[in-house]
Amino acid sequence: MRINKEYEERREEIISTAKKLFYTKGYDSCTVNDILREISIAKGTFYYYFKSKEEVMDAIVAQNRDKIMDRVNGIRMNEELSPEDKLLSVFMAMNISEEEEQGIEELHKPGNALLHQKVLNQMVTSLAPILAEVISEGIEKKIWKCEYPLGYMEIFLAAALTLTDEGIFEVDEKAQQNIMIALISLLEKMLEVESNHFLNRFFQEMNR
Repeated sequence: MRINKEYEERREEIISTAKKLFYTKGYDSCTVNDILREISIAKGTFYYYFKSKEEVMDAIVAQNRDKIMDRVNGIRMNEELSPEDKLLSVFMAMNISEEEEQGIEELHKPGNALLHQKVLNQMVTSLAPILAEVISEGIEKKIWKCEYPLGYMEIFLAAALTLTDEGIFEVDEKAQQNIMIALISLLEKMLEVESNHFLNRFFQEMNR
């Protein structure tokens, strides 16, 4: 039991240190030796836990994904919520916390392009099936219609995550708001509901 605990503690130390260095130095500029010096461990120790720097990056991406998925799955399993409330709550659960804000800003640096790309990829591939499940629940309850739940949610997420990403498009607050209005309008068309079905509620939640 003690060995397992020590293994997990050391592995987490490597991940958290690498995460800090990737965000400050940039993934491209950071080397395995930088991580070794920061923690004061031997190269053999690092390679006992990870095969490469990219594998550490994958672990960081997985941690970020798992934090969001924990929130999202709690919403998905809540039987007291209507499909409409679940859909809105899942989108709100994708928002980052204040403590994550600094790391996300660093993620946008050119040297973190690969890390950034992997985070976006994980968000789409992990969240789209859950959103599709919520959409299907709404179809069964005749709240809305949607011919391609998974495909539409993949398209919606890919658009939402890239168009509102300041690391990809340089947009001010007003432009971001206009993009969000267009995206919500697109969602209403995807689900064949009337205009403003989601829009007002979405912005009420955003301004809380």
